[in-house]
Amino acid sequence: MNILFIGDIFAATGRNIVSEYVGRIAAEHQAELVIANGENSAGGFGITPLIAEDMFSLGIHVLTGGNHSFDKKEIYDYHDRQPRLLRPHNYPGGLPGKGVFTGTTKMGTPFAVINLQGRAHMSNIDCPFQAADRILAELDPVIKIRFVDFHAELTSEKVAMGWHLDGRATAMIGTHTHIPTADSRVLPGGLAYQTDAGMTGPYDSVIGVEKETIVRRFLTGLPGRMEAARGGAEFHGVVVTADPQTGKASAIQRIRAAR
Repeated sequence: MNILFIGDIFAATGRNIVSEYVGRIAAEHQAELVIANGENSAGGFGITPLIAEDMFSLGIHVLTGGNHSFDKKEIYDYHDRQPRLLRPHNYPGGLPGKGVFTGTTKMGTPFAVINLQGRAHMSNIDCPFQAADRILAELDPVIKIRFVDFHAELTSEKVAMGWHLDGRATAMIGTHTHIPTADSRVLPGGLAYQTDAGMTGPYDSVIGVEKETIVRRFLTGLPGRMEAARGGAEFHGVVVTADPQTGKASAIQRIRAAR
């Protein structure tokens, strides 16, 4: 089976290019499962129920999150109503939503999508490595396809997580840094890996934000209002090919489309 994962959807520019390309790319690669990180889809900071429903209507089966998952207050109640919208599982207990979704594709393949967040240069939340161990131990053994979005800052933490999950998950794709990395590979135990899928959004920017604002901040040290950029729309992600009987990946391909 093929799994399409779409990197961080950033603001209206990201949503628009997803709307334009996701159906075509999913059909071209015969993707049985489509997953996207949507934590930046509302103006670059957070996600709303309306945007989530719009993304689902385009054929995205599961949306993952990250450190901006709770930026919009209206999303709190929605998390408990919509299990296909995830937030990092290793956040403290008692928060809305979950970081794991299990389901079955239209072709009858059981799958699990797991959302975790790193701790290096991020919020001091629960350990993602131990959280991953607990999740995998609790999954129904019949679920062989196990896809992990690891939302983290440091490449070293992402690489370490890849090796930690190898042989126990189908894929671990990193998000958060908005820069696609050229290290897609299948590890010896059958885990498809890429340090960061990259951003789906405006590349005429500094990781999605108007470049003039960020350059000025570096030049002066003064704060400035961060606005989502609009130019240079690109679609970034990966397609993972895996055996639904074993859960092991056999291939990973980087995807890029631009207007």
